Amino acid sequence: MLVGTLQVEFLLTAAFSLKEKRFVLQSLKSKIQNRFNVSVAEIDFQDKWQRSTIGVACVSSDQKIIESTLTRVLELFFAEDRIEVLDQLKEIF
Repeated sequence: MLVGTLQVEFLLTAAFSLKEKRFVLQSLKSKIQNRFNVSVAEIDFQDKWQRSTIGVACVSSDQKIIESTLTRVLELFFAEDRIEVLDQLKEIF
């Protein structure tokens, strides 16, 4: 069994309150979970309204499937116009 993780830190350029941030994050997390069948959670900056870090986890017996899935998830982050990606970290254990 292999586990792949992806951490993406980003700015929410359209959020001006925690309520707006939560709305954008919930939409983004649902989209990722529904398209890729992975686990998603906000893992840092919960109290900041224009910054966040989301963690994504994927489990498989094939490393290529994990790499492909996490790459497609990362592409979704870059395609999202409401956020600006600052940093990312992808690891497979």
